[in-house]
Amino acid sequence: MVVQVKALACELPCGQGLPLSRLSSRDIAGEAVRRGIVAQVSRATVWRWLNEDAIKPWQYRSWIFPRDPEFEAKAGRVLDLYHATWEGRPLGNDEFVLCADEKTRVQARARTHSGSPHGPHRIRKVEHEYERRGYINYLAAWDVHRAKLFGRCEPQTGIVPFDRLVADVMTRNPYRSAKRVFWIVDNGSSHRGQRAVERLQSKWPNLTLVHLPVHASWLNQIEIYFSILQRKVLSPNERISVEGLIESILQFQSWYEERAKPFEWKFTKRDLHTLLQRLEQQTSGLTQAA
Repeated sequence: MVVQVKALACELPCGQGLPLSRLSSRDIAGEAVRRGIVAQVSRATVWRWLNEDAIKPWQYRSWIFPRDPEFEAKAGRVLDLYHATWEGRPLGNDEFVLCADEKTRVQARARTHSGSPHGPHRIRKVEHEYERRGYINYLAAWDVHRAKLFGRCEPQTGIVPFDRLVADVMTRNPYRSAKRVFWIVDNGSSHRGQRAVERLQSKWPNLTLVHLPVHASWLNQIEIYFSILQRKVLSPNERISVEGLIESILQFQSWYEERAKPFEWKFTKRDLHTLLQRLEQQTSGLTQAA
């Protein structure tokens, strides 16, 4: 009986003919009675049964399935670079790996009312409503193995602003005189495809552009830094002018770099292969259930 209720909780509501998007413990209890699995059961009992196996059908999270047929091969190259190898050979002391991307439309916000500070038994309050005072785009690059940061704020994104970021890095040593500098990027319009490869290598012959597969921003280490910036500086965002916003971002960039260490990246190609196999099994099960 308990096993049947747990199995019921793992079914999609649409497959049960229910007009619901997700099930609560009360819904499961009612459906178990309707199906004749039990004569009577409370929602608390159902919750306790499900909690034994951490089954929570009322929860969900969004995700994007990796649909690129070459996802594993493309992502594997990036994971190799994080572990200081390329095409089966270790990187030399004159080879560097950078991750780059844009954090777009970061707003300057003027709150319509002042908040209140922290106090004993009192959390800080921030006014919900605000006036938009403009926005900037923050472009940044992260040296994976040296924990060096490069960033600039631009009014717009695009090829020209991105190339300015690249120039900020490639015009200084050790990158200018390096044997190779690998730039890991996603498929954004300012650095997409073979045209971007040709454009950047024509300016910087020692630059190697490495594209992540589509829907793989979670493999881009610059996104880790962006999440730190979001938590430490931009949430809550109370910079009331674009100038103040730029100043706070660049000050944090310098502050963070003084303390930064390379991210401890443990995810390997073997982990990736296992993950993709598990996702394939899960989606195959969903397809069969549908």
